[in-house]
Amino acid sequence: LVVISDFQCPFCKRWHEQTAPQLIEQYVRTGKVRIAYLNLPISTHRNAQPAHEAAMCASEQGAFWPVADALFATQDAWKSKFEVEPYFDSLATRHVRDAARFRACIRDGHTRALISTDVSRITRLGVGSTPTFFVGSQMIVGAQPYAAFARALD
Repeated sequence: LVVISDFQCPFCKRWHEQTAPQLIEQYVRTGKVRIAYLNLPISTHRNAQPAHEAAMCASEQGAFWPVADALFATQDAWKSKFEVEPYFDSLATRHVRDAARFRACIRDGHTRALISTDVSRITRLGVGSTPTFFVGSQMIVGAQPYAAFARALD
């Protein structure tokens, strides 16, 4: 299951909190499905890019999913902030093993290239909104309910 998402997207948040837990329980934990996440920070979402950078820096320490969960859970608290980096630092460093390494990753910005590559790949696929999903070659657009994914995955 390929998930194309934006941490500041309210529909992505809804899917992540309402649908993803069931999919993880029924398909991922049973070994039937693996989930891949592709970054699509929407340009009109002021804090999406730094949110994605925080998640990708956390991923370097095996903490992508805990940070992703925290970003979605606290979306309302950070989506309108002007200085969001300290908030993300506080959020992410609760989940990573090495806070100094996380901060160095944020400072040097090397995950921007990975995020940019995701955006280019997604654009070539013709995807223009979040969330969007692929189950094999089948595209599912929007925060669809569990049943829509179960049908596609089965």
